[in-house]
Amino acid sequence: MKTDLYNVKNEVVGKVELPDEVFGTKWRPELVRQVLTAYMANARSPWAHAKGRGEVRGGGRKPWRQKGTGRARHGSIRSPLWSGGGKAHGPQKERDYSQKVNATMRRSAIASVLSRKLKDREVKIFDSLALSAPKTKMFYETMRSLVGAPKGAKELSVLVVPGNGTTELSRAGANVPKAKVSSPKSLNAYDLMNHRYIFLEEGAIPVIGSHYHLAP
Repeated sequence: MKTDLYNVKNEVVGKVELPDEVFGTKWRPELVRQVLTAYMANARSPWAHAKGRGEVRGGGRKPWRQKGTGRARHGSIRSPLWSGGGKAHGPQKERDYSQKVNATMRRSAIASVLSRKLKDREVKIFDSLALSAPKTKMFYETMRSLVGAPKGAKELSVLVVPGNGTTELSRAGANVPKAKVSSPKSLNAYDLMNHRYIFLEEGAIPVIGSHYHLAP
């Protein structure tokens, strides 16, 4: 399939061929949702942790003998019933939230999102997005004009995928809210869905086509 090729002035300068296996697939919302859920779950870290009676320091000796004192029987001063004791049924950091998603599902989700966004005119292919200097202001103004955002817009919601090295663009766009620069081989469904516009350099198309190609 073919689509328009733009220059950095947002002018159509030609056509570019896109691989149907990546940009011509059907929209699969259930798969995309599953992959997004797994992505966010795998990034989750259970920081909260409360020590149980076996983890609290001390309490190894029985506070008093079992019978004959007239007091209630106790086996440890670190029981959850005591002040300074362990927590009963508290949060545990050992909890595992990870979810497994195989490579085929990840690639299929990426292809599904790219195809849907291309149909919605939210994917644009540029001959080059290189900046004359890696400056934040230059990056912001260039992307703002390309997405059609008003002057002073605080967020651009754009994912930029250059064909070659990302160092200069990454440095320039690091402090721009809701803008991200990613290499062609580092795409994921979360970033694609989390940004409205996807700007691809022409040189990134062959890499994306070969890296996310689904074998028949």
